[in-house]
Amino acid sequence: MRPTTVIFIGPQGSGKGTQIEKLDQVLRGKDPTRRVVDIQTGRRFRAMAASGEGYTEKHVQATLNTGVLQPLFLSTVLWGDAMRTHLDNECHLLIDGFPRVIDEAKVLESALRFYDRNPVDIIYLDTPEEVVRGRMTSRARPDDTKESIEERLRWYREETLPVVEYYRVRPNAHVHDIDGTVSIDDVHRAILNALNLA
Repeated sequence: MRPTTVIFIGPQGSGKGTQIEKLDQVLRGKDPTRRVVDIQTGRRFRAMAASGEGYTEKHVQATLNTGVLQPLFLSTVLWGDAMRTHLDNECHLLIDGFPRVIDEAKVLESALRFYDRNPVDIIYLDTPEEVVRGRMTSRARPDDTKESIEERLRWYREETLPVVEYYRVRPNAHVHDIDGTVSIDDVHRAILNALNLA
């Protein structure tokens, strides 16, 4: 089994984190001798905010629950450092939370070339706004206010969706359109089929 690189793209509430966990388990079961590296920038931002050590951490903490997206440089620092400390060209790599904009996708491409990680599979969880809006409202997280939800959806619609189209025409990138409205298990099965892991 070759090392896989899988980027998950979808709005908040589309189930990316859940599906990454399920795919992680499958990869560990099918390829037990190879490491699985899971890089999720949202989780890393929350950990940074929780530490509250310096100005950067406190500023992230103050803005994390507002729906304002954290700056591109900081996102790149977080995932870049995670790659530097955990990545090689032999492990499986699962990515969530980036790239959020086309400029970040270009930086990520340079990183993946450095680690000799091609081709790349993009799992696009196609989930309508009304569905994710309902999911985010029902999960009752402190950062899921009505205003922050709408701001994140607007950002995703205007800035992140174009990343999917960017990957559709990139060499060595394969976009898999997955219906994010069906059950967790059905989404999982569709992902495994797309990645030839079923």
